[in-house]
Amino acid sequence: MFDFWTGAESLPVYGFLIRAVIVYIYVFVIIKILGQRSMVALNPIDFLFAVIIGDVVGEPLSSGDIPLAGPLASAALIAGIHLFLSIIALKTPRFRRIIEDEPIIIIEKGKILNKEMRKVKMTVESLLMDLRLQSATDLSEIDYAILEANGQISVIKKSQYDSLTPNDMLKQVAPKGYPTVLIQDGIIVDVNLKKVGTKGWLEEQLKKHGINDHSDCFLMTMDESGQIYVSQKNYRVDKIKKEIFK
Repeated sequence: MFDFWTGAESLPVYGFLIRAVIVYIYVFVIIKILGQRSMVALNPIDFLFAVIIGDVVGEPLSSGDIPLAGPLASAALIAGIHLFLSIIALKTPRFRRIIEDEPIIIIEKGKILNKEMRKVKMTVESLLMDLRLQSATDLSEIDYAILEANGQISVIKKSQYDSLTPNDMLKQVAPKGYPTVLIQDGIIVDVNLKKVGTKGWLEEQLKKHGINDHSDCFLMTMDESGQIYVSQKNYRVDKIKKEIFK
């Protein structure tokens, strides 16, 4: 009667159908527990998790003699490890650099960095293809091109070639360049801060944006033109959610 769970050499078709429903619901619940992730922007650790989970829970669907309890327990353990690593990476920036690749600048101030291309084993043809996908066919318009942690290329064009270009309006603008992260998750990135200012200057800029302490800032960046972006931690939304789900 419970052959679909314990397994049998001659498992009937309905047994495979029941298994398929169980595995689908099980994986769906795991994904909801792990949280929403962008399927387009998979990090290496997410890709590894997806491959392993697919192999573990997929085998009982093709081999009827394999008990279902073992693979589901293994999948739960793997999901737990993945969730633990994700939480640690979220809380500890240094550990995050171990499991997640850092963005690598491929083009800097319009110049292709061939050493970086060799480092990531990227060919010129591959670079040009990725740039075309970003509608950046004219290399002379590119200020920065960055290989992101998910393997995709992001492009920052020179200021005069942005949409509704200042160049068309005969205006001179300062180059925006590559934005520098000064605060991330309430933690000051000291290495980057030393390049642009002091901690006192940082606190002064935060106060101008209505933030009294850097721990209340989720993200702060500054580009080469001195333009500062600040995003405060969304305590109000978190508080509302706690009130709703009490």
